Amino acid sequence: MTREIVVVGTSVANIASVLAALRRAGGEPVVSLDPVQVAGAERVVLPGVGAFGAAMSALRGAGLAGVLAERARAGRPLLAVCLGLQLLAEGSEESPGVEGLCVVPGIARRFPPLVRVPQLGWNGVRPAEGSRTIEAGSAYFANSYRLELIPPGWSGATAEYGGPFVAAIER
Repeated sequence: MTREIVVVGTSVANIASVLAALRRAGGEPVVSLDPVQVAGAERVVLPGVGAFGAAMSALRGAGLAGVLAERARAGRPLLAVCLGLQLLAEGSEESPGVEGLCVVPGIARRFPPLVRVPQLGWNGVRPAEGSRTIEAGSAYFANSYRLELIPPGWSGATAEYGGPFVAAIER
């Protein structure tokens, strides 16, 4: 079995750190913007960092928005990191009027004004009941926007920063 992992190569993402992490874990990451390669890949990573609107524009321009949405809806392996997770939603307060991939219901919302944004640093992560793959621990966050609720039909994990927010989802 191949350890190849296709990393969606948008210019608005944290590609270098994602590639390094995948290599450390024994994967063989390949960066691609080819919809055929992404659609046919065994494993795909949608990295993040950047603005919601710019990322959606890049995905649509490359013909990847529909490919990624279908992949996620079909339950095929897709790891969406940081902004990548937010792109799975219907939209974001960061880019009003820009439609996301619409895989999960809801809008990515800015953290409340009582906390400093972006959130930069380690934060505790608590798996929701029923999580199959997420363990309690810590994760590093660099984000100003978040999903507020684990979507119906999904499991996941939450963290606290000005209130609970979704740290990860799985299905």
